Amino acid sequence: MVRTALLTVTALLLTVTIAGAQTRTSAPFTGAKVNGGTVSSMVKDGKTVLTLSDDFKVPDTPDPHWQVIDSKGNVFLLQRLPVKNLGGIAKDRINMSITLPAYVKDVAKVQIYCAWAEAVLGEAPFASGKQLTLNR
Repeated sequence: MVRTALLTVTALLLTVTIAGAQTRTSAPFTGAKVNGGTVSSMVKDGKTVLTLSDDFKVPDTPDPHWQVIDSKGNVFLLQRLPVKNLGGIAKDRINMSITLPAYVKDVAKVQIYCAWAEAVLGEAPFASGKQLTLNR
């Protein structure tokens, strides 16, 4: 019984250590409309999730989106940040987290992109030489 408890605690500590090693935080966002806040990445259920920090402010622009750039310079335009309500049924909400699609293999930086103006509003790079590599 003691051995089982020790093995359980060891497995739990190993899981926490591995999860911690897979969490990264970017540099702060800088740009024309987005200055401040960061983005963190973590692996959840085998998928990479990007999450904006609590101090991130959504820019007051017509169509802000998540956009990621990989280490090869490939650009991936993803979800819209604000989600409109359903005819007054639900309150507007913000996509503060996004699960990356399988075709995104690594992330060098995250951008907030205005699809209407076709302009980068701000970007947050991961540490140089330490882009987020995804294990899929």
